[in-house]
Amino acid sequence: MMMDYYPEGRHSCIAANKRLLSTLSGVEEAMRQGTILEATATMCDADHNLIVNLGSMRGIIPREEGAIGIAEGAVRDIALISRVGKSVCFVVKEIKTDNEGKLFAILSRKSAQQKCREDFLDGLIPGDVIDARVTHLESFGAFCDIGCGIIALLPIDSISVSRISHPSDRFNVGADLKVVIKEIMPDGKIMLSLKELLGTWQENAELLSSGQTVTGVIRSVESYGVFVELTPNLAGLAEPKSNVFAGQQASVYIKSIIPEKMKVKLIIIDSFENDYITPIKYFSNETHIDVWEYSPKESTKKIYTQF
Repeated sequence: MMMDYYPEGRHSCIAANKRLLSTLSGVEEAMRQGTILEATATMCDADHNLIVNLGSMRGIIPREEGAIGIAEGAVRDIALISRVGKSVCFVVKEIKTDNEGKLFAILSRKSAQQKCREDFLDGLIPGDVIDARVTHLESFGAFCDIGCGIIALLPIDSISVSRISHPSDRFNVGADLKVVIKEIMPDGKIMLSLKELLGTWQENAELLSSGQTVTGVIRSVESYGVFVELTPNLAGLAEPKSNVFAGQQASVYIKSIIPEKMKVKLIIIDSFENDYITPIKYFSNETHIDVWEYSPKESTKKIYTQF
């Protein structure tokens, strides 16, 4: 079975994955071919070995085989503990019989990650667009699984053009994203970006027109006005208004749209508390981007990304 190197959780329900896990012969076939499979980790024992439910038998991922860097101490054991109840990828190394005569399999998540790195990640260059899944959020950015549990960082300033106070303003853990390879560090760590896929100023502005009243999120309140996010890559400036706060949802009237100044002028009609997350809309289906220019041709200010 040919496996695409997607984030963990994407292959558990695939028919070929289920077929191989459902029988002893299927597990043996996967072992012979070195096929990457995926199943749920049901427990992490006291020695930090992961126990995996294969369906046809029990699987064990020894601690040292739990991830690249675990044996060397470069990755902490919390990376294993946190997988309990979630899907993990692995290759089958060996099938054994326990003291009760029951079959069980020795698995390696580390080997699956090494295959992912060698066959997929090592071939990437800045500007390539790949799939990612958010694994956890910090104030400085979102950590994302970019294949077989290998983690890369999406910094907060690369999430969108519209500034946010925390990645949770934009998405939750478990969100599936399209991201761009921003930078590959000398040590092999990968930095990601998202904003280049969320449309230019012009593309976002074309979704709106003067005279409309639309929904937005208040991102900051200044003495000269209130910045309201209309889309992840477009914010407008509303006239000052009392009793409004960052994080509130707002209904805003669009006074004017000015491409040469990259401005959208607004009037806040109402503001209220709501756990609203602006939907992400992708404007690009490209698999690679060399240059992305955010600013419209009419604008004297140029904002762009060169990969």
